[in-house]
Amino acid sequence: MARVGQSSGAPSKRDQVVTAGGEGRAVFLDRDGVINRSIVRNGRPYAPLHLDEFEILPGVSQATRDLRGAGLSIIVVTNQPDVGAGRQTRDVVEAMHDKMCAEIAVDAVKVCYHIEADGCDCRKPLSGMLLSAAEEFDISLGKSFMVGDRWRDVDAGHAAGCRTYFIDQGYDESLRQTPDHFVADLPEAARHILSMTLK
Repeated sequence: MARVGQSSGAPSKRDQVVTAGGEGRAVFLDRDGVINRSIVRNGRPYAPLHLDEFEILPGVSQATRDLRGAGLSIIVVTNQPDVGAGRQTRDVVEAMHDKMCAEIAVDAVKVCYHIEADGCDCRKPLSGMLLSAAEEFDISLGKSFMVGDRWRDVDAGHAAGCRTYFIDQGYDESLRQTPDHFVADLPEAARHILSMTLK
């Protein structure tokens, strides 16, 4: 441990964009709490339900551009169970992702819309979205990274064989596995990833 200072449904256009020069390496990013601000109530994080609540966090745009500039593909892997539970529409989620892709460097967006009871293989902490992306984009998972802010992200990254970065947002929940690195935010994770990949 170190301290450093499948998509549900038919693939969208976002799922088919791949940056040149990826060299089989990727940074997998959770969405809420990593890219955009989560809605926190009683110590628990929730995804924004409305487009006007979707706010990209400071430094994220530059961090993703820096990672992509180093030849790393940027792939978002996100659970959005509010759709499966009927609290959210897929159209709103896709509008959020259109906004996200317009503001930051993203090569693909993988979304699990299921609820846990559906028993799918894409919902984190399972690694289905990462494995699907690896096959689709010829990614070496052992040379790739997973950045998240919840235990499900860490477990999914470990299950896929990626190096994991945990952003501690102080939520009222515990980790189940130890991440490889603890960081304050995505920009810090990006700096550390770049320090290793550019050696």
